[in-house]
Amino acid sequence: MTDIGRLNRLTVVKELDQGVYLDGDELGEILLPRRYVPQDCTPGTSIEVFIYRDSEDRIIATTEKPFAMVGQFAALKVVSVNPSGAFLGWGLDKDLLVPFREQKHKMAEGRTYVVYVYLDDKTDRIAASSRLDRFLGRRPVRFQQDQEVDLLVCERTDMGYKAIINNSHWGMLYKNEVFEQLEPGRHIKGFIKKLRDDGKIDLSLQKSGYEKVDDLTQRIIHILREQRGFIPVTDKSSPEIIYDLFGVSKKTYKKAVGALYKKRIITLEEDGIRLNEERTV
Repeated sequence: MTDIGRLNRLTVVKELDQGVYLDGDELGEILLPRRYVPQDCTPGTSIEVFIYRDSEDRIIATTEKPFAMVGQFAALKVVSVNPSGAFLGWGLDKDLLVPFREQKHKMAEGRTYVVYVYLDDKTDRIAASSRLDRFLGRRPVRFQQDQEVDLLVCERTDMGYKAIINNSHWGMLYKNEVFEQLEPGRHIKGFIKKLRDDGKIDLSLQKSGYEKVDDLTQRIIHILREQRGFIPVTDKSSPEIIYDLFGVSKKTYKKAVGALYKKRIITLEEDGIRLNEERTV
């Protein structure tokens, strides 16, 4: 089956001046224009292409890959607005339409929005929507606490940052646990912190518990060795300084330092911590 709005591996069936035609199964033969045809592409060659409709509503193929495909979320910039809606740049010659009815807030040229790319059932055309709630949480939650996940940051709220988890559910990164500016559209790794009874999901940028501390202790030792055995960071240092250096909260840092101190791997000094090299392995 050949899917519009996705990557497909299709076979070349014939070659003409305007390009090559691919076997699109139930969609018939699909043109791959000459400018996209790679060298040594002849009848019988199998090639990966993206399928969409061009400005004349013809089904067409390209070897270019868009920034997002049908069923995916992405942060895309508005390149123009007209009576049909807003048009987004998404890496192809033909811009991606967001109809006015699919805009959560009226879109403005030059601004970037997180959208969902979908295939319109009535027109069979690829479009996008910023009404994200309609496309999230439709599958049962199958996450586990402390599971590593892919996050797409969507917006900042009074509580923190709303993010899309693994292209499927909403989650929240709380502002008191984030020590850097997260711009909408940024892709980052995170962890499931808590699956709440109300169905909401709390997120973290670091692992919880001892596993996180164990990872951090190794990183502290590595940084100490890089800095000739001493770093000027204490329990009185600001959370921002600690996060810039280690990428964790002050609370987590203090746990890791405590574990290293108990093992006599480090010495706590008034202005920092020092590595007891003879105690490390």
